[in-house]
Amino acid sequence: MKPYILSALAGILAGVVYHLMGVQSPAPPAIALMGLLGMLAGEQILPLAKRMSCGSKLGAAWREAKCGEHMFGPLPSARPAADARPGKIDP
Repeated sequence: MKPYILSALAGILAGVVYHLMGVQSPAPPAIALMGLLGMLAGEQILPLAKRMSCGSKLGAAWREAKCGEHMFGPLPSARPAADARPGKIDP
């Protein structure tokens, strides 16, 4: 969750800087961002429906199709990955 909070704070800081400079942010309006979210969701409908037609329940089909990872990116985990340990040396 920490990367998401840091990303939001960086965005707020950039917004403040843009305001102080007197320019408008090049970011798209919220309606365009909702359209992008809809496109991501639409891409997942067919794989999800295919898995559900084979007998999977919604939650299992969602995980099997990796819909969450596709729509929201890999979510941060509570534990760091084994490869990310400090001092780890590759053979």
